Order: sequence, then C-alpha cells, then structure tokens
Amino acid sequence: MSFLTKEQIDKIGFASVGEHVFISDKACFYNPSRISIGSYVRIDDFCIFSAGIGGIELGDYVHISCYVSLIGESKIKMGSFCGLSSKVSVYSSSDDFSGNFLPAVKHLQEKYRNVTDKPVIFNDYSIVGASCVVLPGVVIGEGTIVGALSLIRKSLEPWKIYAGNPLKFVKSRSKEMLKFIPELKKNLEI
Repeated sequence: MSFLTKEQIDKIGFASVGEHVFISDKACFYNPSRISIGSYVRIDDFCIFSAGIGGIELGDYVHISCYVSLIGESKIKMGSFCGLSSKVSVYSSSDDFSGNFLPAVKHLQEKYRNVTDKPVIFNDYSIVGASCVVLPGVVIGEGTIVGALSLIRKSLEPWKIYAGNPLKFVKSRSKEMLKFIPELKKNLEI
C-alpha cells in the first residue's frame, strides 16, 4: 500500500485535515470540499467517498479499511475511535425500489424519482464488520459493534453487539477499553 504525502493530501481540497493522516493513493474522493478528516486517520486502498450536500466527517483515530464506500446526499459522520472493516457500504441516500419511480439519476426531474436522504451517524468507539450495509437514517450508538455481513436498517443502542441479517442483538459490550484513552492520548503528545 502506498500513502499520499501531506502535499498530495492538501492538493485534494478537503474541507479540513488533521495530523497524522494516512490516505491510500488508490482511494477516490468526490466533492472533497465537503469532506472533513480528523487526526490519526487511515483510509486504505479502493475506498470511495462521495460527499453530498451534507458532507462526510471523520473524527480522530478512525480506520477505514479497503473497499469501503461512503455515499449519499445527507451527512455521514463518524466519531472518534471508529472503524469500518473491508467492503462496508454506507448510504445516506437510497432510491425507491417499489417500481413506482425511476432510479435516481441526478438530471431527472423530481417527479420521476423518489430518493430517501437521511444522515448516517457512527458514534465514538463504534465498529462495523466486513461487508455490512448501512442504510439512510441509521445511528450507530456509542461503543456498538456490528458483526460481518449484516444489514443495518435501524438505529442501534450504545455499547451493544449486533450481528446477522436480519440484524439481532447478541450481547452487551464492555466499556473497559475506555481506561486506555487518556494514556494513549498522552503517549501521542510526546
């Protein structure tokens, strides 16, 4: 994997970029002026960020694994200490598949299409497993983890573990890891 230099990152034209950011030279960004990236962020190969009017915001200490896509008109926001595993697809917009409308093509008049645009929020310490799909309007609670191959259609409670399709609650998640945060931040300041 080859990462962009700071100069190359600056040339992309992001709304903001923190310190210690590693972005693969194989990642794609559409509307970068609507994308904000925190500090200590890593974005791996073949990721696609397509920011709509709401933009995309990544907090600090975020890892986006290879082949992840973040797409939609509404805001997509990730808190700090979050991760998206390989091939996760996040949509803040979705077509109406009932057959009553045409697929959303930007240049079509509104009367021909019916698009749902709702923000997607990943609260701090949340992780989504490989090949999950996250649909518009979902809020992933703080500290929540979702297992691989899950379809996430509804918001999830904090500090829980979910998995499957249909998605089911598995068990509560420990908050023990929070004790490491002050030490980590202190060590990074040195």
